[in-house]
Amino acid sequence: MTALTDTDRSTRLGILCAVAASMAFSVNDVAVKFLSGGYALHQVVMIRSAIAMAVLLAVMVPFNGGLRALRTRRPGALMLRGMLVVLSNLCYFLGLAALPLADAVAIFFVAPLLITALSVPLLGERVGPRRWAAVCLGLAGVVVMVRPGGGFVWAAVLPLVSAVLYALMHMMTRALRGTESAVTLTFYVQLMFLASCAAMGLAFGSGWLAEQSNPSLAFLFRGWAWPAAADWPVLAATGLASAFGSVLVAQAYRLCEAGLVAPFEYAALPLAVAAGLLVFGQWPDATTWVGIALICGAGLYVFLREAALARPRAGAGRP
Repeated sequence: MTALTDTDRSTRLGILCAVAASMAFSVNDVAVKFLSGGYALHQVVMIRSAIAMAVLLAVMVPFNGGLRALRTRRPGALMLRGMLVVLSNLCYFLGLAALPLADAVAIFFVAPLLITALSVPLLGERVGPRRWAAVCLGLAGVVVMVRPGGGFVWAAVLPLVSAVLYALMHMMTRALRGTESAVTLTFYVQLMFLASCAAMGLAFGSGWLAEQSNPSLAFLFRGWAWPAAADWPVLAATGLASAFGSVLVAQAYRLCEAGLVAPFEYAALPLAVAAGLLVFGQWPDATTWVGIALICGAGLYVFLREAALARPRAGAGRP
């Protein structure tokens, strides 16, 4: 049996991190959608980030060299990346409040395809015509789910915007991987969440804009309320999922090429369908299944193509 190289080990670890992160974020999605009918978005996210920051400082930082692990010479870049995460999350959660869980997750999961596409101009990675075709197929799946001309769903645009911001964030992760650890990247993300949600709470937390008929706008402008005892475990789940998921996904993109690791995040799609049915009683309709099939099929093709190209080929370059 051929011994694994350091590159092979890094690739496998990166893939495992991506799958584990998808599972953590699936827990977060279910918890946030569950809470979206009774609390303000910025309140939920602020509590989540406070819990995540506590876990990060108490558990993860000590195992990564202590507080000196958070030192950086690139705070501006880390804060910019953090704001991309904040905006991506807010758009996604606002869409999640109005859409079935599987629909929101499926539309968002055009992000790995966008990462594959953006890795060319922003990271200098090479993508051949077959993978470009897969990207186009995945985008066609998004068009199907948005339903233009057949009852356009405005809320469906929110996870699409979130996907674009998420892809740009991961481009920055790849650019910062040589100087910043996964823990440092996560610390600045949670810091930006806390700062942004505090500002939103001061602006909207009194509930002066709470009278909204649209579920996304109601989630955004609802006033703050003290959580019920039964909801604290759900809030705690969001914080733990955010802390571990953020570290895992940052580590995945530090260890592997963006185009290779991104498709493994599709593990969240079947989890979303199952959770939507079991928790919210929502089953995707035929149009949604077509969109899911196009997006997921395109992502899986990109993965298979990347796996084939990763095999050593003497004298051969990437098509």
